[in-house]
Amino acid sequence: MEAPSTGKPMRADARRNYERIVTTAQQAFTELGPEAPLEEIARRAGVGIGTLYRHFPNREVLIEAVYRSSIEHLSQRAHDLLETHTAGTAFEYWLREQVEWVMANRVLATTLKAGMDHNTPTFTLCRVAITEAASLLVQAARDAGTIRTDIEPRDLIRLGHGLGVACETTPDAAERLISVTLDGLRATPADAQRS
Repeated sequence: MEAPSTGKPMRADARRNYERIVTTAQQAFTELGPEAPLEEIARRAGVGIGTLYRHFPNREVLIEAVYRSSIEHLSQRAHDLLETHTAGTAFEYWLREQVEWVMANRVLATTLKAGMDHNTPTFTLCRVAITEAASLLVQAARDAGTIRTDIEPRDLIRLGHGLGVACETTPDAAERLISVTLDGLRATPADAQRS
């Protein structure tokens, strides 16, 4: 997790505090929603409220940092999964993780998007990171012959988002819908003939 650059390096203790606040805020926002009291977040993180405000002058800046951190983590998972699994398995696992991410973070993401211009550096960074992760997984799975050749990275992103939204209030349906979706994405005999 990278703190936004201010032009000067952050001291080690300040970086630890920053990271602890972001991690704690992610948990608090998941439990209590985006209006979770900042005092409670500071208490859980083991820092004073002044320390929280030094890093995050208002709630919106903290929400932005949590969102950026969670997107960076989800994007990094594409690389991690491809290092430890076959391309097809990595593709499937990441789709599942993306659906879980949407179900856990949609309210936070909606709150952030409602108050920010979609062309800000944070949204641009997040859009690029997720698109690169999806591109990596789709290309690897297509090359391995495990998914249809007409699948595009945006398909993976949209499907994960759509499934997450659809299952937000019915999480028990997620695995079934993911399985049906994956069946539709798998390579067909026609794909094998084209390659």
